[in-house]
Amino acid sequence: MLHLRIIAPGDRSSAVVDLLGGEPGVTHLVVLPGAARRPAGDLVLCDVVRESADHVLRRLQDLDVDVRGGIAADDVELTLSQAADRAAEEAPGHGEDAVVWDEIAAKTGEQTVLTGTFLALIVVATMIAGIGVLLDQPILIVGAMVVGPEFGPLAALCVALLRRQPRVVGHSVQALTVGFLVAMAATVLSTWALTAAGLVGRDMLLAERPMTDFIWRPDALSWVVGLLAGVAGMLSLTSKKSGSLVGVLISVTTVPAAANVAVASAYGVWHEAAGSALQLVINLAAIVLAGLLTLVVQLCWWRHVARRAAHTVPRQRADQPSPVSASRRPRRDEG
Repeated sequence: MLHLRIIAPGDRSSAVVDLLGGEPGVTHLVVLPGAARRPAGDLVLCDVVRESADHVLRRLQDLDVDVRGGIAADDVELTLSQAADRAAEEAPGHGEDAVVWDEIAAKTGEQTVLTGTFLALIVVATMIAGIGVLLDQPILIVGAMVVGPEFGPLAALCVALLRRQPRVVGHSVQALTVGFLVAMAATVLSTWALTAAGLVGRDMLLAERPMTDFIWRPDALSWVVGLLAGVAGMLSLTSKKSGSLVGVLISVTTVPAAANVAVASAYGVWHEAAGSALQLVINLAAIVLAGLLTLVVQLCWWRHVARRAAHTVPRQRADQPSPVSASRRPRRDEG
């Protein structure tokens, strides 16, 4: 469930309250006439179940509330209310499957900025993976996967492609391109430094590495793994079940490949560097493709749910007064 805090302009307040009052997935509706000061307007508070949230937010934006007023949404971790239970029962769909597109866009949009923290994390992750490649140590590879931050820009790229936002697409591609290039350059330098210190050597790269040689040998399974990673990552994002394990699944096909490109380049083993680069490109493309297709399927599904719900007339809930009467309460300036 989401808690909405809405500043409704005076001439749109009645329409906003009528809208919220008529939605079966909205409950705990509170109207404070004239309470907002900047921007000025009525303060409207309500809770909305996740399966109705996207529809409600879209209709509020159709009323220009986001332009002339404001809309803020927060997750509600705990709700003890029979009214909320009834709202969840009456709303179409299921909250676990619900997609709130504005929430996803806001969350992923933050991941497209090329920050120092992002660069530091991807550099550290690639350097750890580079050492793991030389030592043929899966533990180090998994450690690098945990640190890798590339899932954010990849998810943002999928969402931006679906919503046709070229600016966000450009920022996502920039973050991924610059991030991996800087990380691989730093890993080349670190490999040379470790070699000069006598800690690693070219013979370690050329030796049999049964635990990690899959990284530079792309095949059909590379596409399969990348597609599965993209589906899992996007579902975790849209269903609010994202966590470090999802990042590990995404990184299994990206950060180690980038690290192998850098290490092989440092030692001039160009066939292995080329194989790793191809692995990286295949898996990035597969993740984006699968993530985008997952979003398309979810979008089509929720449009189907909305069409089915449109044929059902919501019954007036006993816990909520008539939206007409609620919207006609006198404003402060009306005495």
